[in-house]
Amino acid sequence: MPDHLTIVDHPLVQHKLTLMRETTTPSNTFRQLLREISQLLAFEVTRDLPTTTRRIETPLCEMQAPVLVGRKPALVSILRAGNGLLDGMLDVLPSARVGFVGLYRDEETLEPVQYYLKLPNHLEDRTVIVVDPMIATGHSSAAAVDLLKAQGAKNIRFVCLLAAPEGIAHMREKHADVEIITAALDDHLNDRGYIVPGLGDAGDRIFGTK
Repeated sequence: MPDHLTIVDHPLVQHKLTLMRETTTPSNTFRQLLREISQLLAFEVTRDLPTTTRRIETPLCEMQAPVLVGRKPALVSILRAGNGLLDGMLDVLPSARVGFVGLYRDEETLEPVQYYLKLPNHLEDRTVIVVDPMIATGHSSAAAVDLLKAQGAKNIRFVCLLAAPEGIAHMREKHADVEIITAALDDHLNDRGYIVPGLGDAGDRIFGTK
């Protein structure tokens, strides 16, 4: 397995992903499943957030109890499909700061085109978690990380539902320091840049568009 890649093989994640792959799954069910999976992925990507302890009083005694320390994490959604993961991540990290990167893929060149950027401040002091359902060619993913690093982000993780080997290779070439957490590494990209077996266009399936 490539360095800096974690595949979350938890049975609940894999079962929900199977339901999402099916062509007959309607958009409302697809959205709910994506939200549930993103909650489970959130636990994996935040496994090593820094903590300290503080003294609290339980109903029985005082104790030194663990609490998060440092600036709140930043969740950065790659529009538009990233918003499908964002809600579930916020269920687990409700105090996180939220940013957005607007990128779309040119269907002829498969290269990313930026149209929007709004990010929290002090990225250099935050754990930055980028969310997007797919790493296909990896070009949009790498471009988003380029933008984040240009704004000072240093500790960047990437959470996605599916990845293709070609996209993982591109990310490793461009940003080997970025940990990628995904539910599955699929087989390949087709000639249109879609992940196979995949689940189709995630944005269209989330929002019911074509």
